[in-house]
Amino acid sequence: MTPRTAGSSGDQAAVIYSQPAVKTTDRLTELRANAALGGGKQRIEQQHAKGKLTARERIDLLLDEGSFTELDAFVLARPTELIPDDERVMGDGVVTGFGTIDGRNVYVFSQDFTVFGGSLAEAHAQKICKVMDLAVRNGAPIIGLNDSGGARIQEGVVSLGGYADIFLRNVLASGVVPQISAIMGPCAGGAVYSPAITDFVVMVRDTSYMFVTGPNVVKTVTHEDVTLDELGGADVHAHKSGVAHFEADDEVSCASLIRRLVAFLPSNNLDPAPITHTEDPPDREDPALDGIVPAAATKPYDMKEAIRRIVDDGDFLEVHEGWAQNIICAFARLDGRSIGPSSRWSTSRASFRGPRRSTAGSSVTAPSFCTHTRRRPSPSSRSSPARPTAARTTSCPASTSAATTTLPGRPPRSRSWDRKAPSM
Repeated sequence: MTPRTAGSSGDQAAVIYSQPAVKTTDRLTELRANAALGGGKQRIEQQHAKGKLTARERIDLLLDEGSFTELDAFVLARPTELIPDDERVMGDGVVTGFGTIDGRNVYVFSQDFTVFGGSLAEAHAQKICKVMDLAVRNGAPIIGLNDSGGARIQEGVVSLGGYADIFLRNVLASGVVPQISAIMGPCAGGAVYSPAITDFVVMVRDTSYMFVTGPNVVKTVTHEDVTLDELGGADVHAHKSGVAHFEADDEVSCASLIRRLVAFLPSNNLDPAPITHTEDPPDREDPALDGIVPAAATKPYDMKEAIRRIVDDGDFLEVHEGWAQNIICAFARLDGRSIGPSSRWSTSRASFRGPRRSTAGSSVTAPSFCTHTRRRPSPSSRSSPARPTAARTTSCPASTSAATTTLPGRPPRSRSWDRKAPSM
């Protein structure tokens, strides 16, 4: 500060101190730098020591380079007597915004475990609800990178109310835009309900867990010792419970898997799935398909190999690869267009259905035809009398599908993939 005098020469001079004006850009840069630190350098180092990335590093891996635009970066937690002002971190433990994946718009939120363990509070929930509303309004996928210890008890019941607001939006967005959840840390309590009702759940081995109550509570109630992995690890949910649709070895491969999954999905229930360029001609013939299915009905064969020989470039993304392995459900492409093939090991039947909901609930547009790879025995060849069965069609075009579903005693209900985005 530099002093200067004011007043006439005959009067006593008054000393006035002038301070240089702070540029707005400098102030914003300082605030953004503080917000980027999250819980501080020490907690970031602890996060890296566990083999985990920070919330912003995960977003950088997921989205196209330089495409992320952050929203509400300077939001602070609700002031309470249980949280000192110096502990109220900008962003309130979650990074939200939008960007692109392969040039297509997506909305994303990433919970920051370095700030109150990623716990959900009022401002935290409001940021997530805002980005979910924007995703539905603009018809773009919503991706959640979850790493949270549950509700923030310092703010009391308003934290639980924040979960209710998120659950409501999960339900309203179901079948309207794809909802993808990545579990990248220990998610407990209310933090696991929302991912469980989204369309796809991706878990990371050894670092991600999903359970309502932890091992200590289980031991108190049942006197049983269980580990984090046994209670809610990636292998448990991918192979036993079926909650996880995919599992990845690390966070880098998890981000790559999500990018690959988004490439198969339409942005919303009104847009078609993206079409990609392929060098695989649509009229290609594969002579190996003539002999891939053995003549003997009791002889097994590799159904995945049959799918590889049919789809573009032999590439398909299997859903629930480790769970219910008697059926194969996957995403693939024919002539560059996304399809959802499924094949049952028990009946050896490969199906390519028309516009339908995937096994996880997201709207998928696919060609309308079915192919049988093995002939079923005719009724005359069976020892027992054949029972009358309803006629089965092998094509299901969207134009002939019923617009509503009527249940006894209930009013007609629109199909989920015909619903338009609700106004929020």
